[in-house]
Amino acid sequence: MARCYTGRMTTATTDRRKNAFLDACRAEGLSSPLKRSQIKAVRIKYSLPMPLWIVQDDSRRLAHGMYSVPELITHTMNTNNLTPTVAAVAAVPSSAPAMELARKVETLEQEVENLVPRVNGCYIAYGAYKDIEKIVKGRRFLPVYITGLSGNGKTTMVEQICANNGREFVRANITKETDEDDLLGGFRLVNGESVWVDGPAVVAMKRGAILLLDEVNLNPDKIMCLQPVMEGKPVFLKKINQYIYPAAGFNILATANGKGQGGEDGYDKFIGTQIMNEAFLERFAMCVEHDYPTRAVEKKIVLGYMKREECVDDEFADNLTRWSEAIRKTFNEGACDDIITTRRLEHIVTMFGIFKDRVDAVSKGCARFSKDTKKSFLDLYTKIDATASAPAAPAADKTYTKIDNIDTLRVDVNVKYEDRYEVKQNGAHWDAANKTWYISGTVYNRSPEFWSKYEPKINTNTQYALNA
Repeated sequence: MARCYTGRMTTATTDRRKNAFLDACRAEGLSSPLKRSQIKAVRIKYSLPMPLWIVQDDSRRLAHGMYSVPELITHTMNTNNLTPTVAAVAAVPSSAPAMELARKVETLEQEVENLVPRVNGCYIAYGAYKDIEKIVKGRRFLPVYITGLSGNGKTTMVEQICANNGREFVRANITKETDEDDLLGGFRLVNGESVWVDGPAVVAMKRGAILLLDEVNLNPDKIMCLQPVMEGKPVFLKKINQYIYPAAGFNILATANGKGQGGEDGYDKFIGTQIMNEAFLERFAMCVEHDYPTRAVEKKIVLGYMKREECVDDEFADNLTRWSEAIRKTFNEGACDDIITTRRLEHIVTMFGIFKDRVDAVSKGCARFSKDTKKSFLDLYTKIDATASAPAAPAADKTYTKIDNIDTLRVDVNVKYEDRYEVKQNGAHWDAANKTWYISGTVYNRSPEFWSKYEPKINTNTQYALNA
């Protein structure tokens, strides 16, 4: 039968481990204050457990990753007791594997050096960025509810604010299945033993990090366990009989596609969003509406994506942002039910980087919509892009015929820049001297219906016949 670890430990064991860690620090010539990297190095070298009595004591935290340990100053080093004391702690009794395993899992978050997210070079600040950044930089507890349509960069904004300001960031994705265990922590089965693991809310509280509740309105009932946390107060973990106090700098931000009122204001397309408890909503001190970027800003974002995918095309970027802006205006007027998001533009740019064709990338990017919506979006794009033409099959009342005796002749074809990869894959060659593409008569005869749209001409300038 698996044993459950509750985190309780005898005073004698705690004192022994504490003294062992202090003696090890003195042996390494360390004194107060200690850096987290020094604590980790000593712990590993002497096979000691993480000194939670240091890293979980807010009164010892001098700055990020820096802790006060006055015991190293007020006590003299006892080198005679160092070896046996450390050895006694390092030796884990075989009768208590669950306790040792629990310790390793429970302190996992303390051993992570940094939860600061990476800076995204493609990100451009816009919308509510400056206001949210002031709150994050101020390190005050001020819960913020961020609302807006899908794909407009709410979550990325919070992540990049933390990245640019060196703030640790913990993201909890709320789903219909999210419960108290997922948020605060619970017992997990690890190697056949039941051990306690902190949830994202508790990890963020202990580290003084930013907790992001993503899509917070998907499960308004189960997140009520965060009521005391939303007030900046400690939370009681009843399963292990512990109070967790929020460290300095801890704050909660939430993102959603509505304001907690279900399918209000045209948000009814976001299935699963529910009416949230008014008491919970009231604990958010501030509500921020984050909209899509302006066309000028969005073009910078799209060009950043293109640079990342090595397919920079300024004209295409301009066309995409004019196209998305027109569709959003139509959506806001209630004339269409779907919208092109900034995230959707990123997907289109990625496909453009792969397939090297503007219209094809837009067509693939719109494939997730209904047939009629896809057609109308694609038609709108072809009207905006003067060089584009929607893919279409040859007219049903026309047939293309092969021309005899041209197998050995060269046939020049008029190819647009964006079509170069397509014709090359079908057998065309580039004549750099005459700056034109060409095929052999054999290649033409293989699929005359394909090559007819490229105005094929033999090298004597005789036009190939199109029989109606």
